[in-house]
Amino acid sequence: MGRPHVAKLDQPRIRAAALALVDAEGLEGMSMRRLAAALDVTPASLYFHYATKDELLDAVTAEVLADVDTSGFELGWEAGLRSWTRSLRAALAAHPRLVSVISPSPGRRADSLQRAEEVHGGLVENGWPPREATMIGAAGKYLVFGAAMGSFALGFADDPQVYADRYPHLESAHKLADRAAQVDHESFEFALDNLIVGLRERFEHVAVSRRRGPDRPGSEGGSDSRDG
Repeated sequence: MGRPHVAKLDQPRIRAAALALVDAEGLEGMSMRRLAAALDVTPASLYFHYATKDELLDAVTAEVLADVDTSGFELGWEAGLRSWTRSLRAALAAHPRLVSVISPSPGRRADSLQRAEEVHGGLVENGWPPREATMIGAAGKYLVFGAAMGSFALGFADDPQVYADRYPHLESAHKLADRAAQVDHESFEFALDNLIVGLRERFEHVAVSRRRGPDRPGSEGGSDSRDG
């Protein structure tokens, strides 16, 4: 009788198993020893592929974020901002227990730096000054990571007695859990829409300032130095 087939241990298999372990048990449940046990290999064999746990988690993170879309900036800053934030949220929502690895150090990994380059460059090439492009990129990430940290709707108990009499304005809060996915999605879209509405107004101001050019001496108070 032949020996049972054992799947080859390679980096894609290790990353898939590590992500499954994080999804199931969180970062606290992900150790090289536990990962080795899940793969039925020795811990030493994992270190042949990844020198440290942090290196492995960086590789897992890069794979999770591989489908984040920054191509929308070719169609304008609004389209780019929408496609980038939506795709980033989708990636994080699929693996919420990985968010705490992704959020603290966006500039540490080459793949994240490349995305930051594409987002910042897309905003600047579409007319935003570099300083404001930086703040827009940060604002987009604050919005996405805030949404990815947890469900707003699932934060409310589904027992109506919790709210009865004491919290009259929350009398329907117990219904949120049944529509959690819808509430969370629509709330994210509401925030994104309003961010973009505010930025449109700001962009008009930027465009007007650029058309006027730098202030000229004697132009204070709206008068033109050529008038006198």
